[in-house]
Amino acid sequence: MGLTGTALAIDAGNSKTDVALVDTDGTVLGTARGGGFQPPVVGAGRAVDVLAPLVASVLAQAGTDGPVDQVSAYLANADLPVEEAGLTEEITRRGWARTVTVGNDTFALLRAGLPDGGEPLGVAVVCGAGINAAGLGHGGATARFPAIGRISGDWGGGAFLADEALWFAARAEDGRGEPSDLAHALPAHFGLTTMPELIAALHLRDIPEQRRHELTPVLFDVATAGDDVARAIIARQAEEVVLLAAVALERLDLLSEPTPVILGGGVLAAKHPLLHDGVTRLLAERAPKAVPQVVTAPPVLG
Repeated sequence: MGLTGTALAIDAGNSKTDVALVDTDGTVLGTARGGGFQPPVVGAGRAVDVLAPLVASVLAQAGTDGPVDQVSAYLANADLPVEEAGLTEEITRRGWARTVTVGNDTFALLRAGLPDGGEPLGVAVVCGAGINAAGLGHGGATARFPAIGRISGDWGGGAFLADEALWFAARAEDGRGEPSDLAHALPAHFGLTTMPELIAALHLRDIPEQRRHELTPVLFDVATAGDDVARAIIARQAEEVVLLAAVALERLDLLSEPTPVILGGGVLAAKHPLLHDGVTRLLAERAPKAVPQVVTAPPVLG
């Protein structure tokens, strides 16, 4: 018959996925963590296949094979209504629960940072592997962005910052751009000495594509040491985070009242002083009544 009064909470991000089985009183009955969720790369069906062993694990921890009452799945790359519909269909077809709710994972971050009780009001900006924002206003109003990449106007996120660092480092080394310590620090991270060596290693896959994200912390280290080029990249990221938050607040008519702005994702949750201080300063200028809050708890909590 399955479990009644229980729900599967799924937070599937670009780089990792958390699944939890919870009871109505909030008791956690099982948890599991897996890899990234990328339906644009592998298709909706195969992306949901990746969730299956995680769901099976948490159900086994509770001594059942399901179904449960509810699946609440907040997923990266569920950016357009047609994508949400397709993923809802895929998850419903698995029979994990009697009812299924699917939304973008930014709403999970928002809920994780908002207090219990009362009308949910606030904006969340996630800057992890990618970047996105979403908000909830009075009367259930929502603000969202397509968040599909450069074609939808996006700038930033960990993967993007790594590529920006590589772009500026390459130009610093060959003379097309300003001098920057990035030209030495990025190849040194992989035990290399020059940017041409690093470029060749990435192009020929001697360094796997999935390791490129390791360059984002290097960018922050170089910026902290005072490199002007690296600092300018971090400053631009702060501007984009605040721009997303301020536009969402404006759409929801929340600029004139104290409103939580929840900041999360690996890049923002790290609270690098250059980025964090830039975000808080610019947010105070653009949206003085906004109340920024960094959430480090797993968004599956939401």
